Amino acid sequence: MVLAQQTPLMLLDEPTTFLDIAHQLEVLELQAELNRNKGRTVVAVLHDVNQAARYASRVVAMRDGAIVTTGTPHEVLTAPMVERIFDLPCRVIDDPVTWTPLIVPDLNRTC
Repeated sequence: MVLAQQTPLMLLDEPTTFLDIAHQLEVLELQAELNRNKGRTVVAVLHDVNQAARYASRVVAMRDGAIVTTGTPHEVLTAPMVERIFDLPCRVIDDPVTWTPLIVPDLNRTC
């Protein structure tokens, strides 16, 4: 739902929540198209870090309501930062499609 359809700035709070993966990607692709082709700035809260890495030009990482770091997906989504923010040991590899960071949980390691 968008209240002001011709605004240059769109603020979206979890726009993919409760959608299946195909519809999540459809919404994210629409947002990307609005940014690329219509010049709209889209600010979206996403909890899927891999989707954020794939679609965001800037990421703001938060923990306990405070900003921990901000930057490009490559700057923010590093293994040490993901572990610091989410208490999740992981590996960060390049997404083979977009070459953006791809977070792979490493549940064999402990924090």
